[in-house]
Amino acid sequence: MTGPAGRALDVELSGPADGLPLIFHTGSPSAGSMFPPMTAQGTERGVRHISYARPGYAGSDRDAGRTVADCTADVAAIADELAVERFLTVGWSGGGPHALACAALLPDRTIAAATLAGVGPTDAPDLDFLDGMGEENVQEFRATRNEQELLEFLRAARVGMIGSSASDLRAALGDLVTDADRRVLGGDFAPWLSEEFGAGLADDVWGWLDDDLAFSQGWGFDVGAISVPVSIWQGAQDRFVPIGHGRWLADHVAGARAHLPEEHGHLSLGIGCYGELLDELLESAGGQAPR
Repeated sequence: MTGPAGRALDVELSGPADGLPLIFHTGSPSAGSMFPPMTAQGTERGVRHISYARPGYAGSDRDAGRTVADCTADVAAIADELAVERFLTVGWSGGGPHALACAALLPDRTIAAATLAGVGPTDAPDLDFLDGMGEENVQEFRATRNEQELLEFLRAARVGMIGSSASDLRAALGDLVTDADRRVLGGDFAPWLSEEFGAGLADDVWGWLDDDLAFSQGWGFDVGAISVPVSIWQGAQDRFVPIGHGRWLADHVAGARAHLPEEHGHLSLGIGCYGELLDELLESAGGQAPR
């Protein structure tokens, strides 16, 4: 698909063609695909999932210097191409801020939004961004202070993430993985995640680099001014994006409904709670027609 400035955008569709559209923002790093059991839950509920690789990942051309807010131009282009007037949106992990950007900057098209283990802003004075975070992500976000250092860090991390077995992947994720997430990595999710990392990073780490740089500056919108319904989902056992991020978002996103389950981590939250999340979004949609 062709996006703004003629950039290629890698888009994936799943679910009934006449279903209620849901634009899903995947994590960092990612090829922009979704775990099939999650899209299956959408299909059961009459939801059509639309996901895409952010610029620099998989088949999407890089957009160097992009901000979080810039994703809305890509989303609008995708929606226009698919003749989608209004949609739900969800963001997992690094996709969380991008879902919030749609809620803030595309309020006439966004019916409702949700974040799954979404990252908070690095510049918020009342959020200790690194508190409770696993060592691998602490090192990664500290490296954002120097772009060349970040590039070298991500390229080194990429080596352990491409073509990994389930055990190799658990080792590569290291201190980030809690017991709740370790259980998820023991099933079908680990092979899928390894494939997703490999496809997203096949040509290099530019999408991952640009995500991290976008997170480390102002997002380009005010979460306190969001007017559409938003749900915040964050697990208390998350060491990728600790619970403090979810609490901050719940306190600062206008009108947010918060779900902070004690039993979930970063990965298990999406696998274990996605059906509930969809039900709440559909309740917010109030039976609105898909187009």
